[in-house]
Amino acid sequence: MPGLLTTGSVMMCPHGGTVQPITTDTRVRAAGSPVLLASDTFVIVGCLLTLPSGPHPCVSVNWAVPAAESQAVGDATLTEASVGFCSAADQAVQGVVLVVATQPRVSGV
Repeated sequence: MPGLLTTGSVMMCPHGGTVQPITTDTRVRAAGSPVLLASDTFVIVGCLLTLPSGPHPCVSVNWAVPAAESQAVGDATLTEASVGFCSAADQAVQGVVLVVATQPRVSGV
């Protein structure tokens, strides 16, 4: 089973930018860190993507496929198997989030 994503998970855009989650719920924890929810905000900093027509870096993540059955405080959780799309400021999809590391103790479906 895939591990739950938490505020301690390491995620990146395909161009090297770091995904920084901002969660409003800190009640549900896994391995000591708040569990991430599909409704949380995800900001990307440091994306190196530039196009010939000008910069078009990834700035946010929109989760298309959260955990199928796992929920916390009435919202879908996110796991290593969740699919999130990195988007530029104009909402153009730039690629899929890469989950580099997460806690291995608690999993979800």
